[in-house]
Amino acid sequence: MNTKELFDLKGKVAVVTGAGNGIGKGCSEILASAGASVVVSDLKLENAQATADEIIKSGGIASATACNVLDENELSALIEFAVKTYGTVNILVNNAGIGGGGRENPFKIDRAYVERIYAMNVFAPWQLCKLAAPYMEKSGYGSIVNITSMSSINNEANMAIYASSKAALNHLASNLAFDYGHMGIRINCVGPGATRTHSLASVLTPKIEAKMLAHTPLHRLGEVSDIAGAVLYFACPISAWVSGQVLMVNGGGVQTLDM
Repeated sequence: MNTKELFDLKGKVAVVTGAGNGIGKGCSEILASAGASVVVSDLKLENAQATADEIIKSGGIASATACNVLDENELSALIEFAVKTYGTVNILVNNAGIGGGGRENPFKIDRAYVERIYAMNVFAPWQLCKLAAPYMEKSGYGSIVNITSMSSINNEANMAIYASSKAALNHLASNLAFDYGHMGIRINCVGPGATRTHSLASVLTPKIEAKMLAHTPLHRLGEVSDIAGAVLYFACPISAWVSGQVLMVNGGGVQTLDM
């Protein structure tokens, strides 16, 4: 294969959750630029449609749909939409997630909060993997990419539930790699470090950023394109013998909110 073929997704169908903005939007755009037909899903249809419209305007192929990943029926509907629209599913990017931001005081959160975090960050990706896998196997091409977090390996205050849910997502992938391998399906995780998104902006201060940069060899925070590039690698044929891995994209360092 030449370089172009190794990064060619023409004829492949990708489903991306939480794709109305931020990392999900970036992943949708880069997969489309590589030739994939992208199902852009988001809790808010208007956000998903905006991403899809930008892809189409740039010459790519995309369709938008609303999906609340906390609703099991909507997860099924998402995969059904992809199959009805494009015929199959080859790539799944489990990006939608909630929690973190240093807001999880362990004495103020309750069981309902914990269950919601795990439902979105662990159960929904697991369920979508289960739903998409048969189509991937039948098509002869399958790549699943979970968006995890540096929090899954960091230790910091008021992050226990979010961090542990992302650690569970890592371990889910490394174990499902064994279950899905015989089906020709790869599953990997991309763990963003501190990346410039609206979510980070809501908690980032100049003081915290300065401390983060002091612990980051490449001396800058991440951009959405940095994360999307790693997702593209896992989605494409170039990573055909890579599965069960967690790739931290963090500028070579460690960034936490309590630095």
